[in-house]
Amino acid sequence: MTGVNAIHAPMFKLGLTPLPWLATAAEAEAADSSMVLAGVLLSLVVVYFASKLGGELCTRINLPPVLGELVGGVVVGVSALHLIVFPGEGITADDSLIIKFLEFTAGLAPEGARAVFDSQSEVISVLSELGVILLLFEIGLESKLDELIRVGPQAAVVAVVGVVAPFAAGTFGLVYLFGVPLIPAIFAGAALTATSIGITAKVLAEIGQLSSTEGQIIIGAAVLDDVLGIIVLAVVASLAKTGEVEISNILYLIVSAGAFLIGSILLGRYLIKPLYENLVAEMKTRGQILLTALVFVFFLSYIATAIHLEAILGAFAAGLILAETNKRSELEKQVLPLADFLVPVFFVVVGARTDLSVLNPANPTNREGLAVAAFLIVVAIVGKVITGFTVFGGEGKLKKLAIGVGMIPRGEVGLVFAGVGSESGVLSPSTDAAIIMMVIATTFLAPPLLRIVFRDPAPTATELSEPKG
Repeated sequence: MTGVNAIHAPMFKLGLTPLPWLATAAEAEAADSSMVLAGVLLSLVVVYFASKLGGELCTRINLPPVLGELVGGVVVGVSALHLIVFPGEGITADDSLIIKFLEFTAGLAPEGARAVFDSQSEVISVLSELGVILLLFEIGLESKLDELIRVGPQAAVVAVVGVVAPFAAGTFGLVYLFGVPLIPAIFAGAALTATSIGITAKVLAEIGQLSSTEGQIIIGAAVLDDVLGIIVLAVVASLAKTGEVEISNILYLIVSAGAFLIGSILLGRYLIKPLYENLVAEMKTRGQILLTALVFVFFLSYIATAIHLEAILGAFAAGLILAETNKRSELEKQVLPLADFLVPVFFVVVGARTDLSVLNPANPTNREGLAVAAFLIVVAIVGKVITGFTVFGGEGKLKKLAIGVGMIPRGEVGLVFAGVGSESGVLSPSTDAAIIMMVIATTFLAPPLLRIVFRDPAPTATELSEPKG
């Protein structure tokens, strides 16, 4: 084998696309595919160890495990141990401790280190992207389309204000106060929009407020926030790819994202849903429920990508559609082990890519990044707290501050934005780190604040509907 084929033989064995900057011919020939596999295996050992250790520590101090996965990624990544690092931004094979370990224990030749490092990094990046697709599929699967359609006007108002206010304040503030270019500012503003359903629902359940009127409004608004946030993400991610902001382009992206989501759901409800149920009922082989669903998830994700939207929009739509089938509960159970395998890779990789050194106050050039982080945290909190005061009805009994506080945590949803922004290369290291700090701060603050604002018993929907006197 000679020429280009010889250069990229190890990557073809892994099914990877050759990249022109990856390696010289000599390096590629020296790179054994077994070394790439060894590097991937060691990387996964580090990823899962960091994920579980961080998650367990956070669980024991009553914080969301996803935060532990993120912090674990920060520890093993470019900010600290340099175990999980990726090419670019001055990072080379010499910076990877895993590559050094392969050279020491497995006899990896130094001249082949670069090719192994690049191929190994590509595999981990692909696994991370599959992880975020499964994450959004899970979010869609846990949502109920009928509840989204029937959600009350109060939740809708909270959701819309909770998207528009922080997005506008964050975007314009970054542009006019900090001189951030428009596209990165839009991306950072978009990262402020969504609310973490999982974190909020868990805290509300723990304090017995999930069935309260405030709890119902918060959950309904958080679900709508996720739908709006995913559409916003699809739009800004596409803008990042084109590198320009044009009204016609924005309108096209909004219309195409909305049309894709609505069209796929309508098509799924009347065609895919019965087709899926009938197929699964007729199939006799193992894994028919999960594998048939994955075919649908990946196909919709591909269509979203092909029309220049984000794959996660297709995954979310697939989750909403399959949530209506008679196999929903079984599918939720079967997708969990696969999600447990891939989703932590995404969160750890997001943390590993985050260079917190750009926020070191000892370096004068980093102080602007710290100021941006502080600004985003303030906007993230205020932009959601004000949503509670836009709720109409229930005056005198409804805890509006509690509703606003319940919308604060960004959690895994905010990390999805940060991860996509980091992958696209549109965010500077300081802005990327500032977004991560915003996610961490809002997610840490929300649980104790919710417990404070819900100290007094909250009224139920029945109590609010009863006539006074």
